[in-house]
Amino acid sequence: MTETVVYDEEKIDHLIQNVSEDELCNLAEFFKVFGDSTRIKILYDLFQGEKNVTEICEDLEMNQSAVSHQLKILRTSKLITVRREGKAMIYSLADDHVKTIIAMGKEHIEE
Repeated sequence: MTETVVYDEEKIDHLIQNVSEDELCNLAEFFKVFGDSTRIKILYDLFQGEKNVTEICEDLEMNQSAVSHQLKILRTSKLITVRREGKAMIYSLADDHVKTIIAMGKEHIEE
């Protein structure tokens, strides 16, 4: 059974009615980030919690170069954050919005 997500209709109406050309371009760039299955896999992997690049590589069975490249894009897009722990860089989702966006997309394709 799929959980129904409740959206604030007034907030949504306000956001879609008050949008500039620059915001539309930024929104298009933002959604492009979700157009790569490797990046989606990384985001899903980070749903479980913080991980370093080695852990992500092991989980996804990918090489570090490929994962690091995608992590940089996700970080630049503000979808993930990174903190240093000794020599290791620890990655995590930037906030709960990331899960919501993925969940809404998944809900849409399952309709």
